[in-house]
Amino acid sequence: MTTLEIRRHSLRKNTAGSQLSQQGVDLARSLGETMGPFDVVATSVSPRARETAVAMGFAVDQEVVTLGTDPGLTDESETSQWWTAPEPFAALAEVVALGGAYHLYAHSLAGLWRDLMTPLSNDQSVLVVGHSGELEAALVACLPDGDFASWGGPFGCCEGARLTYTARFTEVEFLRLPAE
Repeated sequence: MTTLEIRRHSLRKNTAGSQLSQQGVDLARSLGETMGPFDVVATSVSPRARETAVAMGFAVDQEVVTLGTDPGLTDESETSQWWTAPEPFAALAEVVALGGAYHLYAHSLAGLWRDLMTPLSNDQSVLVVGHSGELEAALVACLPDGDFASWGGPFGCCEGARLTYTARFTEVEFLRLPAE
């Protein structure tokens, strides 16, 4: 079974910049001991994503540009504020279904994930470390018939999901951190 594991980056410093805090490095390191192995590791170009993968113990094979720059994406996001809804994935699916900037963004990320999966043989796996908003959007695009109301809240630091891939994404398992 071919799988894709997606994770949000770890905790970053409270100061300006994009680097992980020591607490973030420690969290990623601890989690990494329970993960993998992965045949391909991809991160966004942001330092916090790359640092998360490395702290988890994985060499980065590929960096991809995933952060949206379309002003329409920001406008749709701010108008919907899907992450504040009682069922955030359902609210996000509604925004994606409108066919605007968020739709294009979500489906381009889903295409990127498919591109990472298609060269793999059975039983290989990919890790993608990305960002809040992008991971949720691509997940909705990958599984358009998902039970979004049951998917819980947006991903916290180092949270994510594991998707099964058989010529398309077919199943999802959510990977949440225990509450402290």
